[in-house]
Amino acid sequence: MEIRDLLTELVSCLTDTFALVDAWFDQPADLRSYRPVDQGWTVDEVLLHIGLTNHFLLILIEKGAIKALNNPQGLDLNAELTAYQFPRDKLAAIGVLHAFPWMRPEHMEPRQQLPGPAVREQLRQQLAQALACLQRLSRGEGLLYYTTMSVNGLGKLNVYEYVYFLAQHARRHFTQMAENTREFAESS
Repeated sequence: MEIRDLLTELVSCLTDTFALVDAWFDQPADLRSYRPVDQGWTVDEVLLHIGLTNHFLLILIEKGAIKALNNPQGLDLNAELTAYQFPRDKLAAIGVLHAFPWMRPEHMEPRQQLPGPAVREQLRQQLAQALACLQRLSRGEGLLYYTTMSVNGLGKLNVYEYVYFLAQHARRHFTQMAENTREFAESS
């Protein structure tokens, strides 16, 4: 896969996913505040959780991008580009609700209440941040630094894979919000 093809795919994945998530802010307030029977999160809480998780993932992505650009291990970018295969299958389960047990850290649980417009703006800024990061790594430099991801035993991910993970995490919760919608419709 050419790096420009991967970057195009990542940009598309991010923009499509964030557009799907953003549309939830236009849903009626009673749907967004509906607590499912299993006492899971409301749509508003899911949206807040996505923003919290993005915040922490983007810290790692930004640090990884800086290190990748500095190439502390002195890797040969051309050799890395030639040998690289994007692990789409390995990362696919991240976007599937209930695909595996996921123990999230407490600091990513939606405990505070923020108004919907503030959460929406946060997500929009996070999209812009992720896209800017990809722009800075436009020649393939994102392959030059890896950070360990413990979720689902993924192991070491490069910066591009972390960006994809971020988008897939949001897709996972899109499914959760859709489940809430079905349940809400059935209870009305």
